[in-house]
Amino acid sequence: MRGRGDIVGSIAAGGAIGALARWGLAELIPHGTGEFATSTLIANVVGAFLIGVLMVVVVEVMQPTRLVRPFLGVGVLGGFTTFSTYTLDLHEMLREGHPGAAAAYLVVTLVGGLAATAAAIAVTRHLLVREGAQ
Repeated sequence: MRGRGDIVGSIAAGGAIGALARWGLAELIPHGTGEFATSTLIANVVGAFLIGVLMVVVVEVMQPTRLVRPFLGVGVLGGFTTFSTYTLDLHEMLREGHPGAAAAYLVVTLVGGLAATAAAIAVTRHLLVREGAQ
């Protein structure tokens, strides 16, 4: 931990921001116990997309910095995405007798997140090359 307080602090600050954004989304698009959790799905897929954008920009474009990835990647986007809630939602859908919705939620979240990340990487690289940023 010695010499890393700034990193831990940036992760904590980013995590608070991301968690508040996720809470706001859940308030905007609420769901009941055992219902399809649209807000969680959106948070995870949008978060996966933003992680793809962030990694291209941070790794391929920006000069190395100590706090950008911990703050934005681990903190903000780690706090915004919520795979723990995703698994709880799956469990509740199954418990409430909705195996079809649970299976759809499982597949759409996983495939959607992977596709969103891949699309973000491709689109970000394309836009940056077009703009001459790389």
